[in-house]
Amino acid sequence: MLRILHDTKIDFIRHWRTAIILTIAFVIAGFASSVFNGWFHYSIEFTGGTLIQLEFKEAPDVARLRATIERAGIAGAEIQQFGSATAYTIKAQDAAAVAAQAAGAEGVARRITDAITADLGAGSFTVADRMAVGPRVGSELRRGAIIAIFISFLVTLAYLAVRFEWRFGVAAVIATAHDIVATIAFIKMLDLEISLTVIAALLTVLGYSLNDTIIIFDRVRENLKKHKRMSLYDILNLSVNETLPRSVLTHGTTIAATMSLLFLGGDVIRPFAWVMTFGIFTGTFSSIFVASPILMWVENKWPRENEARSQVAAAKA
Repeated sequence: MLRILHDTKIDFIRHWRTAIILTIAFVIAGFASSVFNGWFHYSIEFTGGTLIQLEFKEAPDVARLRATIERAGIAGAEIQQFGSATAYTIKAQDAAAVAAQAAGAEGVARRITDAITADLGAGSFTVADRMAVGPRVGSELRRGAIIAIFISFLVTLAYLAVRFEWRFGVAAVIATAHDIVATIAFIKMLDLEISLTVIAALLTVLGYSLNDTIIIFDRVRENLKKHKRMSLYDILNLSVNETLPRSVLTHGTTIAATMSLLFLGGDVIRPFAWVMTFGIFTGTFSSIFVASPILMWVENKWPRENEARSQVAAAKA
């Protein structure tokens, strides 16, 4: 059986202050990028609008396409190359177009395709996919996404409070909140569009990070019973080192899969792969440098029966 990083004695907890500084700097940098590329961009699932994927026989002139669509009365359409040089997506999300969707979702898509057909000729392209979402549906989806993330936090806290105790639950929830905030900053930094796929990736990151934290906390609980005279500081380091081989192998194989999706999966799955790849990294980071120091702080603030252990931990921190 392959064994790597066996019997390591790395002092991970000692670097918690540096970890906090790096996290704060990264989050500030992520949200500060709004100065250059604006606030978050939402997909039509949340704003309402029309998306059409067109496959042209020859690579079109994008400026000509945009002018044709604007002449049809649809201003501000977003035109993007999608994969090959002849595949393009057209998104209509301006207020007038979204309002028109309430009367008939297919109307906007038909106006776009009719205008392009009149300009380029019949048979110059084929419609590969078409999606239209009304403004009311988009608003409901946005509210549902926020509720889903909030409920996941409540379920996480309840689960950990039952499986371990409230101290572990508080530390895990704060670490998970760190992952969500850091991942949102990463999304802003890369200016990824907020879509249902990205929300799914966020929820997946939440579960992945929580699982990693539970693995370490489970070992902490075992070591608390096994080493009754050892300080919590040393127990946390011991537990992280004992789970390090598992973490390296698990995260390494998972990142290999998400990197494959990132480079080979295509444009549709790429935002999901970006968020998941970063989420694996930040989930590992928070389990070691956020959850464990917070657990130690909570233990020092509200010590259990073994106060000596907490005092020794506080002295080392």
